[in-house]
Amino acid sequence: MRIATKNLILSLLILSLYPLSLTARPFVFILSQDDLKDAASSSSDDSPPDPATPHDSSEWDEFGSESDSPHKSEDELDPGSWRPIFEPDSSSSSAPPDPVPASESDSLYFSGVSNMVSAASSGDARVMEEAVAEIEAASNEGYAHARSVLGFLSGMGMMRERNKAKAFLFHHFAAAGGNMQSKMALAYTYSRQDMHDKAVKLYAELAEVAVNSFLISKDSPVIEPVRIHSGAEENKEALRKSRGEDDEDFQILEYQALKGNAGAMYKIGLFYYFGLRGLRRDHAKAMSWFLKAVDKGEPRSMELLGEIYARGAGVERNYTKALECLTLAAKQQLFSAFNGMGYLYVKGFGVDKNYSKAKEYFEKAANNDDAGGHYNLGVMHLKGIGVKKDVKIACKYFILAANAGQPKAFYQLAKMFHTGVGLKKNLPMATALYKLVAERGPWSSLSRWALESYLKGDVGKAFFLYSRMAELGYEVAQSNAAWILDKYGERSMCMAESEFCTDAERHQRAHSLWWQASEQGNEHAALLIGDAYYYGRGTERDYHRAAEAYMHAKSQSNAQAMFNLGYMHEHGQGLPFDLHLAKRYYDQALEIDPAAKLPVTLALTSLWIRKNYADGFLVHLIDSLPEFYPKVEVWVEDVLFEEGNATILTLFACLLTVLYLRERNRRHAVPAAGEVAVPHNPIEHAAPVPN
Repeated sequence: MRIATKNLILSLLILSLYPLSLTARPFVFILSQDDLKDAASSSSDDSPPDPATPHDSSEWDEFGSESDSPHKSEDELDPGSWRPIFEPDSSSSSAPPDPVPASESDSLYFSGVSNMVSAASSGDARVMEEAVAEIEAASNEGYAHARSVLGFLSGMGMMRERNKAKAFLFHHFAAAGGNMQSKMALAYTYSRQDMHDKAVKLYAELAEVAVNSFLISKDSPVIEPVRIHSGAEENKEALRKSRGEDDEDFQILEYQALKGNAGAMYKIGLFYYFGLRGLRRDHAKAMSWFLKAVDKGEPRSMELLGEIYARGAGVERNYTKALECLTLAAKQQLFSAFNGMGYLYVKGFGVDKNYSKAKEYFEKAANNDDAGGHYNLGVMHLKGIGVKKDVKIACKYFILAANAGQPKAFYQLAKMFHTGVGLKKNLPMATALYKLVAERGPWSSLSRWALESYLKGDVGKAFFLYSRMAELGYEVAQSNAAWILDKYGERSMCMAESEFCTDAERHQRAHSLWWQASEQGNEHAALLIGDAYYYGRGTERDYHRAAEAYMHAKSQSNAQAMFNLGYMHEHGQGLPFDLHLAKRYYDQALEIDPAAKLPVTLALTSLWIRKNYADGFLVHLIDSLPEFYPKVEVWVEDVLFEEGNATILTLFACLLTVLYLRERNRRHAVPAAGEVAVPHNPIEHAAPVPN
């Protein structure tokens, strides 16, 4: 219940209709002139390179210097991933299986994680204890990925004492052993403490891994974490679109594809290839649909097949087929395909190297407002590949691409802020941009598995997976995990040091998660944090910290936060007693959200009464509502909602209704025989109209 409920009794009825912001504010990338740096001296060669002169392919580092090697699977990019447990039949790579048998530590680790997931689903504390013992045994053997899990458990206080220091140490050693998820956790920890010099190094490494998993022509449709709640309620619309083959829209799309619709064939192939809309990845099905769409002349399928053949992702690498597919797509005015063609020419894959031709293709894409074209031209000017090296021009192209949402452009701009080349060195900005890219890495698959669990009704498993993602710094996962704790209570299967979480422990854990989400711009989380401090839920009551949280949400133009700040100024709670400031905040709430008209009107009425009748009866009545309402609420819950009382009251209400109807019928009965009914003059007997 928000503060607004305490102004007048009527506000209790309408505030439940008051809309709240559902998502965090998006990251907005803005460059000032101060950020731009004169980089004329960064080019040591004033003459453009000869396009015919071979150039070291490692200079074109969009996909690293190992572009000639087979495409790396997500398991290789994210060692220690839980993918073998959640996607045991995944065929994300054409690389042959490792002939070396799994070590004992491997077996202990995956057995432990599998049992932990099962225990999170069933709520079996004994199984969880056994799983943790297996993880500890693998950790004692120096297994880095097991240490990463112990870091997660120590940070959460799950089946062991909650200890942030131990969690940090476990993640430190796991990261040193190559665990990427522990590097994400450490980077997020450093960034929260404004230790940008350390955070930026880790995020830079993670972002590079993420970029290596992107497509050539454009960024791949990476799974964005789905927000499973809309304010305090379940986000039914977003969840409906994530039900995979059970979704009605998908079934309609599949029907259209079976009837020969090429666009539908492409979309279904895309969904299966990347595991979108709640579908399990299935590269065989995806390739089947892509090939059918290509036979129908569908250009986007041609382009994506070109990407797949060029990277050898799920198929044998074939540059000749890649160029054929990309060329066919480009001929149908799919301008992003020119990026793939330019890439093949700049690398000399399947064709002779030709930087002039590569630049020509990139320009064709850029001239048609394709973000990938702008990005690739930026790389050419940054590296001086086929053109004069010019960091200023490169920066201009990267900004154009970034404004169009190209994640690889964010990566290059982050590098410029990190190194001070082309842009003024700015570690906080570099950290933020690297983080945006790093969160698109293969470890984001945790979101897909968590959502799949939630849709199946497995709330415990979903909470466990969202909690793991929350530790890595994903704001959506933090708010999802916190919402599950608040919404489902014991059904969340929240486990503490030795048993299930108590109500107080769940409140405290949810409070911590909401706080982290609010730090990353989630205004709804900031409101909940303010409410927690105001009412003392999961923490000690603290009006000053409540005001700080509401101020944080208010800075994001949140009307509810402004309303609450007005109330606190009106009553001098955590903020100075100031009726003028209170009115200003109420007015601002109405300006931002017209739907707040009724609560604001009631609040302004209360404010007027307080100002003109400072010691009057009405002021004392209004001030007594906060104490009176909880008593009414408890009485309603304990008396009216009690099953037996509710039944009696319902029958009593029905009896009153019957008696009322009988009385009304009696009064309107036809007059008895022999009596003359006197007609009523509606004008004479009408009630006076109020002025």
